Amino acid sequence: MVRSGLIGTFIGVLPGAGADIAAWIAYAVSRRFSKEPERYGKGAIEPIVDAGTANNSCLAADWVPALVFGIPGDSITAIVIGVLFMKGLRPGPMVFEQQPELIYAVYLSFIIANVLMVPFGYLAIKASGTMLKVPRNILMPAILMFCIVGSFAINNSLFDVGLMLAMGILGYFFEANGIPVAPIVLGMVLGPIVEQNFMVSMIKTEWDLFPFFTRPASAILGGLTILTWALPLVPVAARRWRGVGAGGTAP
Repeated sequence: MVRSGLIGTFIGVLPGAGADIAAWIAYAVSRRFSKEPERYGKGAIEPIVDAGTANNSCLAADWVPALVFGIPGDSITAIVIGVLFMKGLRPGPMVFEQQPELIYAVYLSFIIANVLMVPFGYLAIKASGTMLKVPRNILMPAILMFCIVGSFAINNSLFDVGLMLAMGILGYFFEANGIPVAPIVLGMVLGPIVEQNFMVSMIKTEWDLFPFFTRPASAILGGLTILTWALPLVPVAARRWRGVGAGGTAP
């Protein structure tokens, strides 16, 4: 819970990331460091705790970019920012000095929401538990129907429905062969966002990568990115080094 709470808070501070991405990343990290990753997807409670904790902590952290910069942290804060603009309130750096009552109202709303979450959450758990009693031959077609309606409603296009069904079949084969789906989902969701912001940054720096490491925040994020890329190569390099040290021939 502590690890996923930190992950969710960090993802929530990033503009536009959202709770879904935080939940997927927390799930991937949990499976990565689990001693029994083969239990994931087969009734293990750990990924549910990780994803749920990251999801909830991200929802609170989404308000950081929304209030400080006026940039929505997710779709929910985007709607809230729109409502605030309609009411003549402008979220941003000056809101803490010019409209402190707005900040206290947000704090109070969060306190009330978390208090009410206890009884409402308990009732929701009791109600949703009955879904486990629904036969699979009824539950699965209902889920498929909602997926079809949702994919069609995005752009009112049958192509999106066909794409959803094709990706569902592809995901089934991935799961059947032990290929993790979470990294693919993260790549599809974050890929366009990362590419767009990277190109904007490169245009601003005139295609120079050095400014990415000149400021403390960007240097830390850049170092963590390089470390993330390099860590999977460490076990491979260690095995090759042991093979050479033992007198073997490195492949």
